[in-house]
Amino acid sequence: MNTLRLMTHNQWKNDNNQPAWEEKGLDCSASVRMRGFVRVYKETMPDIIGCQETSAVMADKMIRYCAEEGLRYALLWGRDTPIVYRPDRFELVDSHFELYPDACPSYEGCFNNAKTKSYNLGVFRVKENGHLFLFMSTHLWWKSNNPESRAYQPFSDEARAYQIGLAIDKVSEFQKTYQCPAVIVGDFNADYPSLAVTAAKEHGFVHAHDVATDYADNTAGYHRCFPWGFDPFYSDRPFTSAVDHIFLRGFEDGSVRRFERYSPAYYLPLSDHSPAFADVVI
Repeated sequence: MNTLRLMTHNQWKNDNNQPAWEEKGLDCSASVRMRGFVRVYKETMPDIIGCQETSAVMADKMIRYCAEEGLRYALLWGRDTPIVYRPDRFELVDSHFELYPDACPSYEGCFNNAKTKSYNLGVFRVKENGHLFLFMSTHLWWKSNNPESRAYQPFSDEARAYQIGLAIDKVSEFQKTYQCPAVIVGDFNADYPSLAVTAAKEHGFVHAHDVATDYADNTAGYHRCFPWGFDPFYSDRPFTSAVDHIFLRGFEDGSVRRFERYSPAYYLPLSDHSPAFADVVI
């Protein structure tokens, strides 16, 4: 049996330094922030990373900077949701990428207007023991169902539930073909009580937090980091308000050992989402 460290990481899609940052003597360009992400990866050593909000420029710098630091990663491209994995540990067997549709049946509105919401999956063989598993990175629609929110758009919760249903349908198709367990990670833009998370659980997925045997992090791993600047502190919110999730289906009971959000102080100017990882035995 092998223990895999599986990570989800929303990286804040931003290639160039922003005027508000420059005025403060700061730099939020991809060139600077990707160095910080590589530091995270050196300290946590994930075996596979499901990324969200990753531009082509960011992905290129991520892989090159990792190589400079002696970290060997390969890239499975998927627009804003690429997968980064260790080729020394895994063989890529199959893959599939898809954008979510703009529309959500029965509900008025466009729910992918920037063409950034998608899923990307790979079927991997663990070289040490030959076991297969499916890994998916996804990013769901971002707006709010709350009429008081500045980002209000009606039926956004329903759209996210619809999108994760499409992703799970594709996962089920691949699981039937390869007879292997599956992991879905990503920025759901939805908290634990949401329709999208409930839909995942109704389809037989369990949250890594809920089944971790050794440690389960109860933080949300979020703070404000945007073109205007960043908050120099993490928001004090519980796990149930987190929007970055790791779900599993088809693993044996007790396979998930640890669930953690990584939130060091130096990470604050890198992205608004802390990376989260799970240690899983396969």
